[in-house]
Amino acid sequence: MNWQSIYKSGIVSADEAVSSIKSGNLVYVSGNAATPTVLLDALARHADSDQLKDITLAHAVLAGSDRLKQSERDGRIIHKAFFVGSADRDAVNMQLGYIPIHLHRIPVAIKENPPDVALLHTSMPDEYGFLSLGVEVLASKAAAEWSKKVICQVNRRMPRVQGDSFIHVSSVDQFVEADESIITLDSKTFGDVERNIGLTIADLIKDGSTLQLGIGAIPDAVLSSLDGKKDIGIHTEMATEGIVNAVEKGIITGNKKKLHRGKIICTFIMGSKNLYDYVNDNPLFEIHPVDYVNDPFIIAQNPDTVAINSAVSVDLTGQVCSDSIGSYIYSGFGGQLDFIRGATESEGGVPIIAFPSLAKHGTVSRIVPNLLNGSGVVTTRADVCWIVTEYGAVNLFGKTLKERTDELINIAHPKFRDRLKFEARKRH
Repeated sequence: MNWQSIYKSGIVSADEAVSSIKSGNLVYVSGNAATPTVLLDALARHADSDQLKDITLAHAVLAGSDRLKQSERDGRIIHKAFFVGSADRDAVNMQLGYIPIHLHRIPVAIKENPPDVALLHTSMPDEYGFLSLGVEVLASKAAAEWSKKVICQVNRRMPRVQGDSFIHVSSVDQFVEADESIITLDSKTFGDVERNIGLTIADLIKDGSTLQLGIGAIPDAVLSSLDGKKDIGIHTEMATEGIVNAVEKGIITGNKKKLHRGKIICTFIMGSKNLYDYVNDNPLFEIHPVDYVNDPFIIAQNPDTVAINSAVSVDLTGQVCSDSIGSYIYSGFGGQLDFIRGATESEGGVPIIAFPSLAKHGTVSRIVPNLLNGSGVVTTRADVCWIVTEYGAVNLFGKTLKERTDELINIAHPKFRDRLKFEARKRH
């Protein structure tokens, strides 16, 4: 049977596709901009109408709105979240459904506990019958390989992104055709605080460095501060709009990378429709599974790797809380420590934790004497190196607790420095 026949015979409605999901099933769902909204809407209808229970969704960041609220409240949908976003944050916290895990280990977790069903979001098949996983690979290839049943939302608007990002129609059980816009993410505007942080970080970036950038105003500020830099490379878990702007300015070429020279490597892409159009069949971009992209040993192969990540708070010993506000899970481990350790082992690498000195509209210091009760330490004080705020940059590597305290107080907001000194003296 040729692939066209396989594809045609597998096309079903969304409601028919999810009707095979039963009580007690473990279901993997692709996320971020590749969240399969048509399939999730059908799953919500299916769970509500058939009074199913204990359907467990494994995922990292379901983007858009929470389509499963009623089923979550009734306990029919249970989350196992590898990373938490705004759409599922309240439900995950209510159910204690967060899995602390390094991003590069998620495919291993899927292999060790194979899903009953995978709900994925792909492009249309090409002339050879291959579907692109589009704007997110992450762990979707692992889910396609290990799940007992694979259902793909096949979208005419999903870009085809090159790299290790394709599955063949013969490995899919059912196809649900869709024609809907891919979820977008607006670029963050940044002010003077983020601009100062971006300029400080830019001073730590050499010509030919390879960058990892996360999400938010600070990464955008860094990219906007790179004018005059040459041959910057990108090896990052998330590719955003600012990368395209730097490419078009001639700043990003990747010509000095030792691994994937001349290529922008990522595991998911999120931004505007213009970004999705730009990456469509663009040989400059390659998207790969997260167990490759975020492997610290892979990251370390490019010299002068600069990893830029953020934090909720940092205590005076250098412990970095990034996944929670106290015990309330806000995001997840993500790839922070993957890239911090990868950059640390990179020749000339610069691992950075960067954040504004204040939070909650200027009422709270992010540099604190002690982390809030229940806070999760993502980057340990043994791993931490560079800390950057709008008041400067300090390198804590090789520093004593006393030296770290002094350094961190110097880059805290001035209105909190006396209080931090007082707390430090109390602790001798």
